[in-house]
Amino acid sequence: MNSLSNPVASTKHGIILILAAIMPVMAVISLVPVLPMLLEEFKLVDGYEVLVPIAMTIPALCVALFSPLAGAISDKMGRKPLLIIALIIYSVIGILPYFLKNLSLIITSRVFLGITEAIIMTIATALIADYFQGKERQKWISIQIASVSLSAIFLIGLGGMLGELLGSRGPFVLYLLALPVALLVALNLFEPKVKASISEQAGHFPVKKVVPLLFITLFVGIIFYSMIVKLGEVLAISQAVTPAMIGGIGALANIGVALGAFGYGKIKRSSGPLLLCVGFGLSAFGYLVTAGSSSLVVSSIAIFIGCLGFGSLLPTTLTWVLKLLPENVRGKGTGMWTGMFFLGQFLAPIVVTLLQKPMGSLSTVLVLIAVCCAFASLVAALKAKGASDLKCDETGQLQL
Repeated sequence: MNSLSNPVASTKHGIILILAAIMPVMAVISLVPVLPMLLEEFKLVDGYEVLVPIAMTIPALCVALFSPLAGAISDKMGRKPLLIIALIIYSVIGILPYFLKNLSLIITSRVFLGITEAIIMTIATALIADYFQGKERQKWISIQIASVSLSAIFLIGLGGMLGELLGSRGPFVLYLLALPVALLVALNLFEPKVKASISEQAGHFPVKKVVPLLFITLFVGIIFYSMIVKLGEVLAISQAVTPAMIGGIGALANIGVALGAFGYGKIKRSSGPLLLCVGFGLSAFGYLVTAGSSSLVVSSIAIFIGCLGFGSLLPTTLTWVLKLLPENVRGKGTGMWTGMFFLGQFLAPIVVTLLQKPMGSLSTVLVLIAVCCAFASLVAALKAKGASDLKCDETGQLQL
């Protein structure tokens, strides 16, 4: 569709998109406090030890599988109507387990929930890229990632409170929050208009440039969630820990991710490879020190530093991908990035568990991850010389 210009996006639009992006986080995070209650409730079901965690995490796999399709559909059908519909369906399906008694039906509902999450997460991110350019885009990408990380702290607390008040199904009430967000989207957001292509090849998907970044994103997702989902076991390397200690250090880790993302947003000039070099370097330090630490304080500081790296890596890869995407395939590309990141989330505990037995201990696995991060940092450092500035607008002009 040809257009001279889009309406001008403002802070209001950015905040609404951030609220929409936070919704999918509730799928897993809000249920963490009631997982023991759910396990107790379904203990008479065959295979409940596996099925209950699957019910909690299956939306992440669905996001990984369906995000590219969701993005491609939004490129063809438009973003705003699809986002409104997805938020409404997300709310309705999300609260269903509050009433369902059958574990199989709960898992089925969570699969459909994951599909709506794929649409919400992909379109919210694509709209940030549609609405903002250059420095403003990077600012809102960093705010999105930081806000999602910080929201996890509050969602865990809310999930625990609702679990205390309403029992094991209490956190499912949180999904109703998507309804007012859908209303905000309907009343305030506008459908972006695709500008005419400058050249014949402007609308082609840049496969050779984007695919390597997608695999880097997958690796980032794995190293990020390996630390998060295995946090209790990782901390136990140094000393025995209580759930409260795990929760407190987990909150510190999320703050580290948020600060890393905010820090990325404050950097005015830097190449993509240099940002990856720094991010992977911090991640390697975090993993290596944690693996060999016998002090909980040292481990906590190392994890925080590692999470600073994770927080900078996520907006770096996303900004880089968005910069390469023509407008008419932006949704598809954003969906692919989202899918790879969530695939990393799904694979992380599987990878660590599969490596742990043959390698003998979790500490050894952490050292291996640290070595992989250090190698990635070295490769990025070698690529940094002469690399162009990542933080420039679509015309190639630097944002000062």
